[in-house]
Amino acid sequence: MTAGETHRAIEAVFRIERARLIAGLARLVRNIDLAEELAQDALVIALSVWPRTGVPANPGAWLMTAAKRRAIDAIRRGKMRERKHGEIARELEGAFDGAAEAVELAVHDDPGDELLGLIFTACHPVLSADTRAALTLRVVGGLTTDEIARAFLSSEATIAQRIVRAKKTIAKAGPGFETPRGAERAARLPSVLEVIYLIFNEGYAATAGDDPVRPSLCLEAQRLGRVLAGLTPEDAPENAEVFGLLALMEIQASRLAARIGPDGDLIPLPEQNRVRWDQLLIRRGLDALARAEALGGDGPYVLQAALAACHARARSAADTDWPSIAALYDRLRAVAPSPVVDLNRAIAHSMAFGPEAGLRLVDEIADAAALRSYAPLPAARGDFLFRAGRLAEARSEFEAAAKLTRNAREAAFLLARAGACD
Repeated sequence: MTAGETHRAIEAVFRIERARLIAGLARLVRNIDLAEELAQDALVIALSVWPRTGVPANPGAWLMTAAKRRAIDAIRRGKMRERKHGEIARELEGAFDGAAEAVELAVHDDPGDELLGLIFTACHPVLSADTRAALTLRVVGGLTTDEIARAFLSSEATIAQRIVRAKKTIAKAGPGFETPRGAERAARLPSVLEVIYLIFNEGYAATAGDDPVRPSLCLEAQRLGRVLAGLTPEDAPENAEVFGLLALMEIQASRLAARIGPDGDLIPLPEQNRVRWDQLLIRRGLDALARAEALGGDGPYVLQAALAACHARARSAADTDWPSIAALYDRLRAVAPSPVVDLNRAIAHSMAFGPEAGLRLVDEIADAAALRSYAPLPAARGDFLFRAGRLAEARSEFEAAAKLTRNAREAAFLLARAGACD
C-alpha cells in the first residue's frame, strides 16, 4: 500500500471512529472542545505511526488509547490543573497510573452507550433547535463549520459562533455526557428526535436558496437516525418514536431522486415516476415502522411514518388510499395538533372526499398566525380551487404562494401552475 493509500485509509477509519472517539473522551474530560482536540491529536499520531506499522486490528481502541495518553500528558504538564478540572485529572491519573499496558485495556466496554450520551448532550434542551442541529452535525456528524453553513445557507462565522456558544452553554449546564436513564431519558428523547428531523427536513424541502432539496443533509439525518435506533432498546414502548422517525425518514428519502425533474424543478408526488423510488429505503422504512408498531407506537413520528407508508405501498398515484391517509391525519391532529398538520389534513381530505372538502377545512385555518406567511397554505388552496374548476381564484392563490416562498425552484413551480390556470 502506498503512502497516499495508507493516509486515505487512516482518514476513512477516523471518519468512522470519530464520533465514538469524541464521545468516550468527552465522558472522561467533561469538555467537548478538549475531546475534539484530543481526537485530532490521535489522528495526527496515527498518520505518523500507521504508515510504518499498518492499520491496527482495532483502530478505534488504538485511537482512544492514543488520545487518552495525550490527556495524561496534558495533566502532567499542568494544562488541566484548573480547579474545575482537578477531579477529572485525579480520575485520569488514577485510571492510567502505571504501565502502558494498563492504558491499552482502559477502553470503555460500551462505546455505543458513550455515543448515545454524546447525541443526547449535543441535543440538550437548554439549546435552541437550530443550535442543537449545528452542534450535532459538527460533533456527532463530523461536518466542518463550512459544510454546515452551506447546508443551512448561513455564513461560516455565524455557524462557528453558534457552535462555540453551544459548547459554552453545555459546559455551564454541566451534563455528564452520559445517556439519561428512565424518566429523564424519556423527557430528553423528543429533543433528540426533533433535531434529527429538523436536519432531515431542511434537506428534503430546503427553506431557501436555489436548490429545492439538499440530499447530503437527508443522508446525515438518516445516518443519525440509524445510529440512534441501533443504540435503542427495542423492548421499551417509549422508544417506538425512535423507530417511527427512522421509518419516516427512510420512506421519504426513497423519493428524493423522483422529486426533481431534469430541469431541476420539483415534481409533485402524484406525478412522480415511482420506478425511481428507492425500494431498499422503502423496505428499511417499512421494517422500522413494523418495529415501532410492535411497541404500540401511536405518536407523531409513527403516525407520519404510517402516512408515508400509504404512499410507498401504492403502485400508482391512482392506487393511493386517501381515505386511510385522511383518517391517519385525523389521529395525528389529536396527538400533535398544529396548523401545519391541519393544512396537511385538509389536503388529505381534499384528495379523499373532493376539493370542496379541502376548501372547507383550509378556510377554517386560514387566519392562523403561524400560516400567514406560509407558502404551502395558498399553494394548497390554489390546488383545491384548480381541481374545483375555479381557475381565476386558483391563479391568484398560486401567485400569492410564489411571492411567499424563499426557494427559487419552488417559486418557479408555483408560477408555472398559475400559468396553467389561463
